[in-house]
Amino acid sequence: MIDLAQTLSGFVVGAIVGLTGVGGGSLMTPLLVLLFGIHPATAVGTDLLYAAITKSGGTWVHAKKGTVDWRIVRLLASGSLPAAALTLLAVHFFAPGGLGSASKTITFALGIALLLTAGALIFRQRLFNWARRNNPDAVHHPWKTVVMGATLGVLVSISSVGAGALGVTVLFFLYPKLAAHRVVGSDLAHAVPLTLVAGLGHWWLGSVNWHLLGSLLLGSLPGIYIGSHLSTRVPERILRPTLAGMLVLVGGKLIAF
Repeated sequence: MIDLAQTLSGFVVGAIVGLTGVGGGSLMTPLLVLLFGIHPATAVGTDLLYAAITKSGGTWVHAKKGTVDWRIVRLLASGSLPAAALTLLAVHFFAPGGLGSASKTITFALGIALLLTAGALIFRQRLFNWARRNNPDAVHHPWKTVVMGATLGVLVSISSVGAGALGVTVLFFLYPKLAAHRVVGSDLAHAVPLTLVAGLGHWWLGSVNWHLLGSLLLGSLPGIYIGSHLSTRVPERILRPTLAGMLVLVGGKLIAF
């Protein structure tokens, strides 16, 4: 059965993602945990597949426009995909009872991820300016991209957060001379296989709710479409600090949960 409240939540989160470009995991997962009482592991697993499906359309558009740097995507994925798989295996085998008893760990990791995402939103421009001044040449150090991909893989597989705002910030930091639209396109393209692999891993471990996924997608797809069209009408200087403040509040609550 379709849950109208969950569908409405999907619409709101989708609209915010369309407006800000921030990954839905930063909002959807804590919303499922705090508002609907969904088990953290189920919320994370379902949100990962939700993100993989919704971001596929955006990746297709960026690929058609030629705004995806596939070399960067491959470097990120070479670190993130194995890291995501190994992280889920470690949680399954070393947490007593598997993911079902890892609720506190997942909730705490989600809270930390939200605080990092908020920091990325607030200090993004300063990080960009610092990276441009110091001009780190990541082209000759691809291992840095692989390591950062692995870090994102661990974070995303546990919390479902990081593939959006954190991923974009990392790419701007490593590739300050890369055009912004190529950074966004490359991050989006990398997010699809990462969230898909992590989501399928959660499905294998039994932490995906397919009815919940359907309810969320029913609302999020039109929400993303509408939000994308409204993105030029809402001042970013107002929207991003507001969103960052909300993430700090939710992240703090999850850490103390």
